[in-house]
Amino acid sequence: MNSSILMTFTTYLNNARYWVMDLPYRARDFISFRPGVAAIVLASIGVAAGAGARTGIGSVEVEQLQTQVARQDSQLEGVRGHAQHEVNAMAARLAELQAEANRLNALGERLTRIGQLEDGEFDFDKPVGVGGAGPVRDMKPGELHDGLDQLQAQLQSSGGQLTLLESLLFNRQLDRNAVPSRMPIANTYITSGFGGRADPFGGGSQYHKGIDFKASIGDPVTAVADGVVSYSGVRSGYGQVIEIDHGNGYVTRYAHNSRLLLKVGDLARAGQTIAKAGSTGRSTGAHVHLEVWENGRVVNPRKFLGDQGIKRG
Repeated sequence: MNSSILMTFTTYLNNARYWVMDLPYRARDFISFRPGVAAIVLASIGVAAGAGARTGIGSVEVEQLQTQVARQDSQLEGVRGHAQHEVNAMAARLAELQAEANRLNALGERLTRIGQLEDGEFDFDKPVGVGGAGPVRDMKPGELHDGLDQLQAQLQSSGGQLTLLESLLFNRQLDRNAVPSRMPIANTYITSGFGGRADPFGGGSQYHKGIDFKASIGDPVTAVADGVVSYSGVRSGYGQVIEIDHGNGYVTRYAHNSRLLLKVGDLARAGQTIAKAGSTGRSTGAHVHLEVWENGRVVNPRKFLGDQGIKRG
């Protein structure tokens, strides 16, 4: 039985071999005798082959599109980074300009105080009113940069001018502080004026070199201007005396004090307490005697003090 099966299988293989070898002739005969069916079969084979080709071409196009999209994404990311860099740079410049504006506002307020301008004349906390008409358009980045450059130049120029003005006002204030222009004692009045008067001790006349102000023992005696103490001690007739050299030809003398608070070489500021009032030396009672010397010549202090609410006793 096994031999029979083997013979049958061998016969089948031989037939199949002859059939395969004869396949081209059979196909030719098939095409000759069945042209319609053959056309359909060939068309089907062509469609399948074309579909495969198109599938291959589509894959290439997709890959190209994906590469192009990736490249565009990369370019877009670069544009975003550059734009952010520009924004950061403008933000840094804006911070610098804001700091400069704040400095100028502070300087302006200081100049307002130094110049003793009226309250409200210059208010640096309120924005300046602006306006305009006409169509509005988008500003180009170059225009914004140019505007920032112009604003920075204007701020720098204004800063330089205000700094110069501050220096001038400060020097003027220094000059003013160096000239006798204040009272040597608060809440007082004149008890004896400058010039000829009757001598309070023995009768007759006397040339009074200063002005006497009513005071109580221990009242604060203040400098009438900035300067340096040039004398601090006792002088005949004056009692305990302080003299201040103001460095511009002016010297002031404060006499009859009960106590001296500064020594020679000390700096005295206008309005600073330099002594305590008293009645030392040639005096009939507690008072402050003020003398003003201009370039070595005694002058009437009244012309420097003005009115200042002084009353005649």
